[in-house]
Amino acid sequence: MPDTAAIRVLIADDQALIRRGMGMLLDAAPDIEVVGQAADGVEAVALARQLQPDVVLMDLHMPRMGGVLATRQITAALPHTRVMVLTTFDRDDLVFDAVRAGAQAYLLKDASESEVIDTVRAVHRGESRLTPQIARKVMDQFRLLADRIAHEPEHPAAVAPVPATTSGAVATDLQAAEAGTPDPLTDRETAVLELIAKGQSNRQIATALHLAEGTVKNHVSRIMQKLHANTRTELAVLVLARNKRQHEV
Repeated sequence: MPDTAAIRVLIADDQALIRRGMGMLLDAAPDIEVVGQAADGVEAVALARQLQPDVVLMDLHMPRMGGVLATRQITAALPHTRVMVLTTFDRDDLVFDAVRAGAQAYLLKDASESEVIDTVRAVHRGESRLTPQIARKVMDQFRLLADRIAHEPEHPAAVAPVPATTSGAVATDLQAAEAGTPDPLTDRETAVLELIAKGQSNRQIATALHLAEGTVKNHVSRIMQKLHANTRTELAVLVLARNKRQHEV
């Protein structure tokens, strides 16, 4: 397989043993090439800018700069680089902060070797992946968020200013959508969004809607622009919150 076809991966972890082990694991895959290793968040950001990898394998607790801030800086500066979290920590705040920072996947370090490799490939395709225990935490957060939005006052004047958090971003998007944005979602984009919320990949969505996979990718990009979302997981937040609010009416 030519080098240009390989998925270029940067590994960021403060433990040298983990970096070496992950490097050997990923380099053994015929379609993956490890292009760099970083020992902390500052080095991860610098190497990402220099190497522009396809995927960054990101630990969260590292010296000088943590993985959440490093993820935010990398995804902001390099929109074509996708971040995959691999950590020992599953605290609710870290999980949601990482998702908001732009992480496309969140795995724990007890994941199997095949799961790590499959997730690298999935993230490179633009898919989101969460281990089951992390998925449960994220869905619990989604439900809490949807409940808060569902019970907000109906009149905008009665709504208190929303802080700049995940719930604030979603509430702002929903309020803008209800007020009538100049560029609302089309019926096709709405159908794509619903399937994204169900965890389907671009290929699965293309099959379900009888579209070319490239067409689905274009729809996803436009949906993210319209809803000001950085990841597919954030889109799922919006769908759950909207559906919850509709059911409460």
